[in-house]
Amino acid sequence: MTEPATAPSPADEAVLRIKASPQRIYELVSDPAGMGRLSPECTGGHWLDGATGPAVGARFKGTNKRGFVRWSTTNTVVAAEPGVVFSFETKDSGTRWTYRMEPDGDGTIVTESREAWRDRPALARFFTKVLLGGLDEHETELRDGMAATLRRLRDVAESRA
Repeated sequence: MTEPATAPSPADEAVLRIKASPQRIYELVSDPAGMGRLSPECTGGHWLDGATGPAVGARFKGTNKRGFVRWSTTNTVVAAEPGVVFSFETKDSGTRWTYRMEPDGDGTIVTESREAWRDRPALARFFTKVLLGGLDEHETELRDGMAATLRRLRDVAESRA
């Protein structure tokens, strides 16, 4: 694969083969502080409540931007299996983000997906409509952003693999 492929909702996903180990991919996608160099919308984050790394139940704050708009989210890790899967739920939006890693010869097939795990809260719907240009436009940006994130992940992972 040369470019990430995307699939339609309800579970949006992008897939890309990266010439790096599943463990290397996991290290990168499970580090909230480093996510800012990968994602077009996320600018980074930090662990909360004394957590120092990914573990089921650990929480982290993520920071995001779109144009002049800035916001943060509180996220809870729901899957943390090194080299296999990293997944977290964003309470503020009702979205679960997941990174799956599948060994493939000298590389890894990486799948980033997002899906609703509950209805989007009213405040999130209002925020998206008023400040992010509407739900449809932001959904398209998120979908495109997953493909961009995987391309950036590839660049970072392959440069240090």
